[in-house]
Amino acid sequence: MTQLLKFIAFRVGSALLTLIGVSIFIFLAIHMLPGSFEDVLAPRGPEELRQQIAEKFGLNQPLPIQYAKWLGSVATGDLGISLITQDPIVDSFASRVPVTIELALLATFTSAVIGIPLGLWSGLAHRRAGVSGIARVLGSFIMSVPDFVIASVFLFVFSRYSLGLTVGQWVPFQEDFGGHIRSIILPAVTLSAVGIGLFITTTRNAVIGILSKDYIMAALARGEEPREIVQGHVLRNISNPLVTTLSIYLGYLIGGAIIVEYVYSVPGMGRFLVQGLLNRDYPIVQATVLVIACAVVFINMTADIAYGLIDPRLRKG
Repeated sequence: MTQLLKFIAFRVGSALLTLIGVSIFIFLAIHMLPGSFEDVLAPRGPEELRQQIAEKFGLNQPLPIQYAKWLGSVATGDLGISLITQDPIVDSFASRVPVTIELALLATFTSAVIGIPLGLWSGLAHRRAGVSGIARVLGSFIMSVPDFVIASVFLFVFSRYSLGLTVGQWVPFQEDFGGHIRSIILPAVTLSAVGIGLFITTTRNAVIGILSKDYIMAALARGEEPREIVQGHVLRNISNPLVTTLSIYLGYLIGGAIIVEYVYSVPGMGRFLVQGLLNRDYPIVQATVLVIACAVVFINMTADIAYGLIDPRLRKG
């Protein structure tokens, strides 16, 4: 148990150090963007007005001081206020984070339910050239098509032909359950495309690798049934690759949701970030990117801990 606790503590410490480094990078990168907040509020205003704006929002202070103040506020749970609307960013997150989480969970569920069985089937039947070829082509094709291309095709088809789905309009769950389902299907399916390809390819390759192991040959020699081999050996040993794929895909979802939410007008974190970038609203961009980074680091940390729980040998490293 002590070894497991040390393993978890090390992963948590590494995640915290990573977040500190990420926060510095985010802060510097945003302030290096062309243009400024003064250009947004007073693009042709006199220099005196621009200086007043910078002084009011503390943008004329040295960057180290601005960073220290920002990090101190974040540590207390204060993500700042929007420079444009003057609303607390935490309040905006309260309505937008659940939307992104719901979209990500639905896309993950769709990807796993479709991708894992297809990958398992193609891996078990890999000696059949037709099945193997179809699985490789299908997985590679789905992963190679960008999100915005899939979204554009869906927007064209479902806007031109009335197929019962809502396009370009978000219906909250509280207002209309049926309308909410119709409005979330297309964004979720768009995001799940890459996940389906990832799960197909990863599961197929993992199954093929396991079937070539000596203990599989020994199981066949003992007369075990194919179903017993699949349940007792194959499914148990593909867990690590699937955890890796899941962590990669969830990290992708965080970034992929930015484009998909903006295209489909979904009021989530992605659209909020794009609006903040366009308005040079530094607090919004910093807070949103930091939250996204925290989510990605947390996912990777959880995956590392899951590896240690699944395979005790990894805890000794």
